[in-house]
Amino acid sequence: MNEIVPEQDNGYSGLIQSIGQLLGNARAQIAANVNTVMVQTYWHIGKYIVEYQQKGSSRAGYGDELLLKLSKDLRQLYGAGINRNNLQYMRKLYMTFPNCTTLSCKLSWSHK
Repeated sequence: MNEIVPEQDNGYSGLIQSIGQLLGNARAQIAANVNTVMVQTYWHIGKYIVEYQQKGSSRAGYGDELLLKLSKDLRQLYGAGINRNNLQYMRKLYMTFPNCTTLSCKLSWSHK
């Protein structure tokens, strides 16, 4: 984290401004880190689904049934936010970017 040194000539208002900049920078870094972790988590969930459901192939005939059951069970265990559509997107994320290191380069918005 870059340290911001308050300008002595600005007095108290300079102190307020410097602290505000520091807080703003910290919040931006936190948001970027959270985004990165969430994208990686979604990628791994997609990978688990593909490996379990499809054994690495591009499609599985019984996919919708599995995703419905999986979303229901995950919601019961971990709460809202996991539904069939989200799991489909996670699977698609993995299928689109099978190499996780490539994913971080493509999603440059995740660090802004």
